Amino acid sequence: MQPPAPVEVPEQKVKEKDELAKPWKVIVLNDPVNLMSYVVMVFKKVFGYDDQKATRHMREVHEQGRSMLWVGEREVAESYLYQLHQWRLQAILEQDD
Repeated sequence: MQPPAPVEVPEQKVKEKDELAKPWKVIVLNDPVNLMSYVVMVFKKVFGYDDQKATRHMREVHEQGRSMLWVGEREVAESYLYQLHQWRLQAILEQDD
């Protein structure tokens, strides 16, 4: 009886520490549902923005379809994303290049 043939395992790409440490962007997307005043209020509550900064981001979302609200560690970005979703805003994470 012959021993079983060795099984070839495909090489998996292992991400470098630098790749994992790259900052993550929290991006809010435009939606036709929420009022502009509501979006400003959410930005102020979640990120602690003042009126001017929250309004600037709201206008950017309204005019360009998206706005980058925060950049940093993935865990914190995920927390912000969760909070925005709880307020029923559409938001995504993107890794910074």
